[in-house]
Amino acid sequence: MTDENEVASKLAILGLTDQKLNDVLKNKKLAFALASIVQECGAESALEDKSTASLLQSLGTATKDIPDTSVLAARSLVTNAVVVKKIKSNIQLEAAVAYIKSAGEKANSADLDIAAGVGQEVTPEMIDKEVATYFAENSKSITANRYKSIPSLMAGIKKLPGLKWAPPAEVKKAIDRKLLDVLGPKDERDAPPKKSKMEKAAPDAATVDEPKKARNMFTEGFLGDLHKPGGNPQIKPELMTGHLKATNGIVVTRFPPEPNGYLHIGHSKAIAVNFGYAKYHSGICYLRYDDTNPEAEEERYFTAILEIIEWLGFTPYKITYSSDHFQRLYDLAEELIRRDKGYVCFCTPEQVHENRGGDNGGARIPCKHRSKPIEQSLDEFRAMRDGKYNPGEATLRMKMDLEDPNPQMWDLVAYRVLNAPHHRTGDKWKVYPTYDFTHCLCDSFENISHSLCTTEFYLSRQSYEWLCDALEIYKPAQREYGRLNITGTIMSKRKIARLVKEGFVSDWDDPRLFTLVAIRRRGVPPEAILSFVNELGVTTTNSNIQVTRFETSIRRYLEDHTPRLMLIPDPVLLILDNVPDDYVELIALPYKPGSPELGEHNVPFTKRAYIDRSDFREQDSEDYFRLAPGKSVGLLKVPYTVRVTSFRKDESGKVTEIHAIYENDRKIKPKTYIQWVGESPAHNSPVSISEVRMFNRLFLSESPESNPDGFIADINPNSLDLYKDAVIEVGFDDFRRKNVKEGAGPESMRFQALRVGYFCIDRETTEDSVILNRIVTLKEDAGKSSA
Repeated sequence: MTDENEVASKLAILGLTDQKLNDVLKNKKLAFALASIVQECGAESALEDKSTASLLQSLGTATKDIPDTSVLAARSLVTNAVVVKKIKSNIQLEAAVAYIKSAGEKANSADLDIAAGVGQEVTPEMIDKEVATYFAENSKSITANRYKSIPSLMAGIKKLPGLKWAPPAEVKKAIDRKLLDVLGPKDERDAPPKKSKMEKAAPDAATVDEPKKARNMFTEGFLGDLHKPGGNPQIKPELMTGHLKATNGIVVTRFPPEPNGYLHIGHSKAIAVNFGYAKYHSGICYLRYDDTNPEAEEERYFTAILEIIEWLGFTPYKITYSSDHFQRLYDLAEELIRRDKGYVCFCTPEQVHENRGGDNGGARIPCKHRSKPIEQSLDEFRAMRDGKYNPGEATLRMKMDLEDPNPQMWDLVAYRVLNAPHHRTGDKWKVYPTYDFTHCLCDSFENISHSLCTTEFYLSRQSYEWLCDALEIYKPAQREYGRLNITGTIMSKRKIARLVKEGFVSDWDDPRLFTLVAIRRRGVPPEAILSFVNELGVTTTNSNIQVTRFETSIRRYLEDHTPRLMLIPDPVLLILDNVPDDYVELIALPYKPGSPELGEHNVPFTKRAYIDRSDFREQDSEDYFRLAPGKSVGLLKVPYTVRVTSFRKDESGKVTEIHAIYENDRKIKPKTYIQWVGESPAHNSPVSISEVRMFNRLFLSESPESNPDGFIADINPNSLDLYKDAVIEVGFDDFRRKNVKEGAGPESMRFQALRVGYFCIDRETTEDSVILNRIVTLKEDAGKSSA
């Protein structure tokens, strides 16, 4: 079961959503375990009982790392017990897995039933009785400790023999009911104790002299536990000696993207891990383009990848290409054949599939070409090189271990025929190496000390090490970490291409997408992305992070690093009738309150000003604090309040101007302040903005691919709001002049629009036409309240 479509069809029987299915397929161990379980249960169509499907998924997770074939053989007993509903809960499932691990080949159904509590029904009445008995036996302790005793209560009651198979949620409910019955509602006795204000103890000399070690993603977790250079064993000691001589014992990593598409947010973690780990340890990191598939590669992707890496703040030690090594890779392929570790195969994909066990996971059969003479395979491989075979007619396969349970050891393809010109080597080659052949060898050529990749390549570690050892060359250490996924969006190149083609987004850099070119254009600072990755840390578990958490990290960074300006997206004219026509008062505004080093600027306050339409109501109400007839409201930094007296509308009923008085004859403390922009031609105020783009979520749900009608049906029809008549204060021009950075794009000019959001300048801006993109809202719950 190595064909992804075959595995996917089996996993669909478990009722996995598209997003979950994609995640599982990237974890080859889990995918293989679940596909085997589907075979064990004999289901040919989707399971209708969701609880059964869920338990089978849990069984796959619990057994995916078990190497003992006798235990895996016994797993079918558990699978069957789940399907026939003998095993109904995760508690029973855990006990069942523990049983087959200990029993191995001696496992049988009768003993499994006993170990997993099959038939042991625990009713709510039984739970209540056990809880009541426990309370009676421990009444003094419970009365004394009250609600503080909950943790010990839970632990003690769960250990009761009569509740071994009881659902934990039902036990918790019974305890809560009994506590309320015995103790009554919580009161001041259950409040946590107040912390006493104690003077800080003076630090001792040892504390002062010893600096604290900085904690970060490189010192903790997955990356903190990695081996030191030289710590990866070799088949021959002299291979490590040569490696250390070539590298001087430093950390050497690489970032090896395929140049067949734009990088997405998940790649930011890979970049931070590979470049960051090397930088932290004073090592080096290569950018290696894995350009072994000329049919999908384009120059624009090469360029975009390098630009994103540099934008994130990293500089590759060297830029290399897998194609740099095409001749060397080919020579090693011939050497593999000479060592009787490779052969040319003429089987069809269907024949390969059947030889690997077919749909039923049967016995694996060696290919009939596997035992041919070495010289014959050499001749046939050279014929492949010389273009004597068409694509699909012949492949070079590695002679690995068909008895190994790992599918990555089932004679993987090393070379295939492709009649496609390569962007660097032209028509020189008719054969191209596969990822499984190229990756580990290029790592070896470049003396990589730490080959860091995501967990979808976990099973590939074995084939990676096998090939290096088969050729007796330096063997880098491949280690796998969990990938980064953001919910509420899609990452698939094919699906993003559809969004672009069908006009749902403007291009691959549309700010509503989560490609890194789109995130950059949206105005997200690279430092915020790296901080976000560092906050999450690096483990072996895939991270499925809600987009709100990502936006919170962005917001936190922008709060500390952006100036404040007053922007009016949807302006309506405010006229102060009791102010002279020529009145001008310059109001000093700091670019960032509390940061005097950023300076301040003056804005003109005059008889005529613009406010945002959302800050005015035609009818007042008690719960509304902004402008309305008869209500006094403050204008930010203006000394006195204003009070609306009347307003005018056009024929369509749209308010066109608001009349008010400036209450400079008395001091009133307003309940709120709103932003404004004064009209003063002498001060070039206001500054017109051609377009303000307010980006919202592109999809309506956290899992667009789970929509039964497809991800297109989940698109948010209101994902973009455009404002064509916006104005901004004169400080904007000064802000633009001061924030021009050599080599940086316009998106690096970021500011906080007071009460509106964080914005940047879009790349389509010209001297005569300014376009602003909203990066994120000021708060997670976007939009103003009624106040």
